[in-house]
Amino acid sequence: MKTPLLIGAACLLALLSTIGASLPYPILPPLFAAGASNGLNTFLGLPPKLLFGLALTINPLGLLIGSALLGPMSDRYGRRPVLLITAVGAAIGHAVTACALLMESYPLFIVARFATGLLEGSGSVARALLADRLSGDLRRKALSWLNGAFYMGWLAGPLLAGATLGFGLTTPFWVAVAALLLVAALVAATLPREAPSGATTSWWQVARDRHSLNLLREPDLRNLFIVTLAYTCGVTGFYEFYPLWLVEVPGYGAQGIAWITAAMCAVMTTTTIIAGRPFQGEPLLRARRFALITAAMITLLAAGDARLGIAAIVLFGIPHSFYNAIVPNWCAERFGAHGQGAVMGLISTTFCLANIIMALIGAVLTLIDTRLILLLGAALTAWSAWRMQAWHHSMSARAGAALP
Repeated sequence: MKTPLLIGAACLLALLSTIGASLPYPILPPLFAAGASNGLNTFLGLPPKLLFGLALTINPLGLLIGSALLGPMSDRYGRRPVLLITAVGAAIGHAVTACALLMESYPLFIVARFATGLLEGSGSVARALLADRLSGDLRRKALSWLNGAFYMGWLAGPLLAGATLGFGLTTPFWVAVAALLLVAALVAATLPREAPSGATTSWWQVARDRHSLNLLREPDLRNLFIVTLAYTCGVTGFYEFYPLWLVEVPGYGAQGIAWITAAMCAVMTTTTIIAGRPFQGEPLLRARRFALITAAMITLLAAGDARLGIAAIVLFGIPHSFYNAIVPNWCAERFGAHGQGAVMGLISTTFCLANIIMALIGAVLTLIDTRLILLLGAALTAWSAWRMQAWHHSMSARAGAALP
């Protein structure tokens, strides 16, 4: 397979996959926080904000499991079959989600979102596809472009939701079904068939023994996990609760949330063009600087008025894009011997775990004030920047001690 076609296929795969994942972001806050009663926000008489937090948690829980398993399973069974199965399965999950919304069934909605998240954890497979076939500057650029494609999905998903809600609440999900089936067709048409692995282990043994969390036995990979978890807790706290902030502070509905999200993701996507270029200096120290700026943007959202908060949401995409252009490529180069699927799966798993942690904490803190979860996220992101510097000094000291 030619390199441009490989990169193009991976990027289009990422784009169409994240469209489905980002659809509910502008749809859910008005359903749970706008004041009108429905079967979703009155389930068991629980507070609507608590139900909203649980609804945010369940999809990342599926993503957590899927990201931990799908990357290593693609190392064993091949990228192509794993991507085919997950794309078709996620399409079915969105179809069931649409039915749950029509029925106003909160339990069915939760089950559908979990199953969809489980199968949408294939982002690590797309990253591994590029990481194990490319190298050097080309791999760094390709991974940056892949991040841009993921961002474009977050742009297209909310835009799609805002543009199609007028045709019915479930319309965006049916469009997502069509998009994911297109992903499956793209994978089948463009990715070459892979030679069967000579390993004799079953899928259950792969899932049990080769999941990404096994990498935590390595000290540096444990540090990577801690740093990435702290950073992504701040980022996911921002992602999950700025739509609620937009409902409560400037009083936006689904379409307003969609347009603000679109502006942020457009900035992210544009930034990736610059972020993928070569740079001088230590990757971790450079990533640390962008983590600090990201923390500042989240703080500005929590502490500012409506105008400053909206500006912070849009500008958040600049430092976050640079951070994401640095860390995955550095991990691919430094830890690739552990299996690119497993390493990229660890990064994706950490993101999903952060989603779950912040959604659960946010479900409680937002009962007091939505700004509290945003401030907590800013503090965690700033702490991750401090930890990156300490980790860098530790690795440099070990490298110096190893010299004769």
